[in-house]
Amino acid sequence: MARFYADENFPFPVVVELRSLGHDVTTAAEAGNAGQAIPDEAVLGFATTEKRILLTLNRKHFIRLHAGAPNHAGILVCTFDPNFAAQAYRIHEAVRAVADPPGQLIRVNRPPA
Repeated sequence: MARFYADENFPFPVVVELRSLGHDVTTAAEAGNAGQAIPDEAVLGFATTEKRILLTLNRKHFIRLHAGAPNHAGILVCTFDPNFAAQAYRIHEAVRAVADPPGQLIRVNRPPA
């Protein structure tokens, strides 16, 4: 299963669901990185150093970071979905579909209503 780093604003219920699917997920709070206004570049750097795919809802900034510096462990950008279990499952399936996540930008969007 995948190794993830959930940034500070990523919904914790999705983290719980991903863990139940067998993924290794560390949150910014668990890593001692919450509440510090850490710049996005440093958030991505931490995930890269830890060899973890970054999980974020902050699509705009991290898509731009990916374009400028694609040497990372992977970035998975999501749209917010209040159905946390469904979102976790879509993330699970998206990562399974990517053969080699390092350097990849993976998008997971909420399905249309």
